[in-house]
Amino acid sequence: MTTATKTYAKTDEALSRLTPEQYRVTQTDGTERAFTGEFWDHKEAGLYVDVVSGEPLFSSDDKFDSHCGWPSFTKPVVDAHVEELEDRTHGMIRTEVRSKHGDSHLGHVFPDGPRDRGGLRYCINSASLRFIPLNRLEAEGYGEFANQIKGGK
Repeated sequence: MTTATKTYAKTDEALSRLTPEQYRVTQTDGTERAFTGEFWDHKEAGLYVDVVSGEPLFSSDDKFDSHCGWPSFTKPVVDAHVEELEDRTHGMIRTEVRSKHGDSHLGHVFPDGPRDRGGLRYCINSASLRFIPLNRLEAEGYGEFANQIKGGK
């Protein structure tokens, strides 16, 4: 099943599986503390998907160490799965990043990423992500993304 035919959605069942931290971050626009999330220093090859809907969000190949304490990526793996919205909370003007189908708060995008890779830094909360290792992509229905990850098909 390809992403064109696969259905991604926010469901009551998916929400019931979230930990309190995952719920706080994704459903109430929370932010985890820097350097505390599961994936901030994660280096394994694979795909990061929305913890609520399962929609593919970021590839390990687009992850980089921004030294900010949250997982940082240069771009989404599927642009259509990520929405960018103006965020004027906390006395700042920022660009919030949300998953399209899960409507999960993911984090924010900033224009201070690696210039040679587009200049963007998608600063994402680990609590909004589920990681699928490269060797599990096919079994979990994400095989079409293997060729976009080093060491993939």
